[in-house]
Amino acid sequence: MPLKEDLLDKPLVPDEIEDEDEPNEWITTFADLSMLLLVFFILLYSMSEIDAKKFDLTFQSVTKAIKGKMEKVATSKVSREEAGAILNQVMTRRQIIKSQKRVFQDVKYLQTTKGVEGLLSANFENGKISIKLPADVLFKTGQVKLTKKGKAAIAAMRDFFIQHPDQSINIKGYTDNVPVRSGSRLKDNWEISSLRAVNVLRYLMKLGIKPNRLTATGLGEMDPLVPNSSPRNRQRNRRIEFVLEKILTGP
Repeated sequence: MPLKEDLLDKPLVPDEIEDEDEPNEWITTFADLSMLLLVFFILLYSMSEIDAKKFDLTFQSVTKAIKGKMEKVATSKVSREEAGAILNQVMTRRQIIKSQKRVFQDVKYLQTTKGVEGLLSANFENGKISIKLPADVLFKTGQVKLTKKGKAAIAAMRDFFIQHPDQSINIKGYTDNVPVRSGSRLKDNWEISSLRAVNVLRYLMKLGIKPNRLTATGLGEMDPLVPNSSPRNRQRNRRIEFVLEKILTGP
């Protein structure tokens, strides 16, 4: 039949010719998705009670799920070590914050202690506890020597610091932005804030706080709590802060 012969003589051309060199962009997307999946599992476990055996089983399941093109990366020793390191960091950070929250509860009780009642303020952020005392309570204007009232306020905090020996104490001195008056033996606000912080540190040592827990930093007019736009605001910015962080011990 002529029609059949014509069809036989005509070369067959498929509707679509597959490209043998098919692009592999999907591998990059697949790798990103696999890593996100792994991180997602780690974050889920960071927000729950960690069971090492269960985590290992979960990790194996994830590894099997992303085998294939990414098998070498997913099952490599380095990848597992890195994932374990991330998990350990998350767990450690979570434990520190949980522990610091308990310490912060004691800070709230400290705020009612005679000597600092109504004077001491505190806040908790990212595992750090900051306790603030107005500089005007501790020192006379432009002076760096602790007053009698200032010593009493520091002494009122002594028992709290001794009850929490796992806390490092960074004493930070702050001033307002008013320049040091002419003729003063102190050069500038940096020197005032530094000497005030050091004198508080020395008095804490005198009260029995171990020196290896203590550091002193003078920050002058840096990091004001509020703009130095009024006498009231400048008074708030003149302060001593005690920044507490948990001391990490070795394994």
